[in-house]
Amino acid sequence: MSSENDIKQQKQMKLVKAGTSDTVILVAISKHAFDSDIGVGAPSAGGPPGYKSIPFHMKMARSGKLYKLVDENGMIVGGAVLFPDKDKLCIGRIFVAPEHFRKGYGEFIMNEVEALFPETKEFLLDTPIWNTRTNAFYTKLGYEEVRRDKEFIYYSKKVR
Repeated sequence: MSSENDIKQQKQMKLVKAGTSDTVILVAISKHAFDSDIGVGAPSAGGPPGYKSIPFHMKMARSGKLYKLVDENGMIVGGAVLFPDKDKLCIGRIFVAPEHFRKGYGEFIMNEVEALFPETKEFLLDTPIWNTRTNAFYTKLGYEEVRRDKEFIYYSKKVR
């Protein structure tokens, strides 16, 4: 549950495209955020491919797919990797610095993603089966499970 102060901070935050100069801090946040998943079922510290790679994030920034969440003080507190494709958008990943967990920042990112891509008819993402936090989070935001395999649950949210 977000406090009144958290809500005030969110109103001043913005999700914008990241530049290559932002990659070092985004990699540090990504690594810290994904490694913290050990507390919600991860078998070990780790994350999606490239989650702690500066070259991966540089490539995503150069191609316009890397976004940063900036707080009211101009500090980067999270990020996203997004893959638009015609009328669909694949949310490759979102991440928030663990010290900002449970303040509504992840929900803010997801709402901003949907607002930044108004032409999108379907948002797609996947998350590990073991991650109780992200599975509950995406379901709460209206994403519906479309399939699963041994490792991942795949979600979709259609915009009508």
